[in-house]
Amino acid sequence: MTTRGLRLTLRSQALQVDEGGHTMWGVAERPVQWAPQHTALLLCDMWDSHWSRGAAERVETMVPRMNQVVTWARQNGVFIVHAPSNTLEFYAGTGARQRALEAPPVAPPAEQERDDPPQPIDSADGGSDTGETAHFKAWSRQHPGIGIDQAQDAITDDGQEVYNLFHARGIKHLLIMGVHTNICVLGRSFAIKQMVKWGLDVALVRDLTDALYNPARPPYVSHDEGTMSATMKALVW
Repeated sequence: MTTRGLRLTLRSQALQVDEGGHTMWGVAERPVQWAPQHTALLLCDMWDSHWSRGAAERVETMVPRMNQVVTWARQNGVFIVHAPSNTLEFYAGTGARQRALEAPPVAPPAEQERDDPPQPIDSADGGSDTGETAHFKAWSRQHPGIGIDQAQDAITDDGQEVYNLFHARGIKHLLIMGVHTNICVLGRSFAIKQMVKWGLDVALVRDLTDALYNPARPPYVSHDEGTMSATMKALVW
């Protein structure tokens, strides 16, 4: 944080051609300063449990650091949105949930056209690296280790509600963290693809995300390498 705002280094990638004429992915870094009052931080699907033990263990590892980041961002004027999909009944009647429901509705702009290359990792088996194959709703709320300020934050799992909130507050920039990069963080109605299509300046907090990927599937790399590959897909957006 500086007197001019949040100082960030944004990273993206694009296809380039090297000096020998070979096609390659080039990574570009761009320093920016975002005004906190025009910036939101959204937590995607940071549930209290998961049907995959490996996925749940990695969430437990991220939660303490994530809560530190959320607390710091809130204290410095960033708007916090908690998006634990399919658990909103747990938050019925709370201040943060009502804040999302009561935001004045507004029609989003026409969607921008974007390329959508295929995922670099195969999660057709569900993506668990600890052997589970039965998918079920193991979650009931956001992980309790992440604080929610009922007087300031919002809770929703709906992209339209998120857009309503952002429009009412003049939010132009969005930081996203949570799980899973190759599925929900990209594909939810409130997540990267949709928010980019609606014209927001979106950045993934790369060290506070995880992929749902089984190393027994292509491209046959470690889970960490698979997560990095999924992150690079997000950088294309």
